Formats: sequence, C-alpha cells, structure tokens
Amino acid sequence: MPLSQQDKRRFKTIGHHLKPVLIFGGQGLTESFVEELNRRLEDHELIKVRVNAETRDDRSAVVEALCETSGAELVQRIGNIALLYRAAKKPSPKLSNILRAQQG
Repeated sequence: MPLSQQDKRRFKTIGHHLKPVLIFGGQGLTESFVEELNRRLEDHELIKVRVNAETRDDRSAVVEALCETSGAELVQRIGNIALLYRAAKKPSPKLSNILRAQQG
C-alpha cells in the first residue's frame, strides 16, 4: 500500500536526524545484505541507507531493487541517501524510530 503524502511528510521529519544504518557498496545486492536490510527494517521500521553507486541512474536502480526485495516503501531519496519504511510485524517501542518519535 503506497504511503500517503501526510505519512511521507511525517516520516521525513522523523528520518531527518537519523544516520544511515546500512551502506550499499561494491559487493552488490548479496543475500547477506538483503537479510541485514530486512532485519533493520523489522527492528527500526524507518531507516536510512547510503547507496554508493557511480551514476544517478545506478543509484535509482539500486534503491528500486532494495525496495522490491524488502517490500519497503521509498519515503525520500536525496543524493546517495534513501529513506525506507516498512511496518514491522511486532514493533519494539525501544527500537522502532516511528514509536520512539511518537513517545518523545
């Protein structure tokens, strides 16, 4: 289900201060990277990923592939940083960036 503009705006506000938790590099889209991406999305729901690719088109393709393989929604992409969101099955109040932002 695509995110509404209101949700995207709220997630951008929350994600503004986040640091990238994953760096996509020269190894490509490996199985271990996808596992780590899924684990981080399940824990935090909203994460930043740094995509180190040569061209803008390469970065777009990588971000699209990340969203496709993980089932995440792209909230925002600025340069080589992508902000991804996927709702957790059992969100943890201590780890979820969404829940922590609502509490604080």
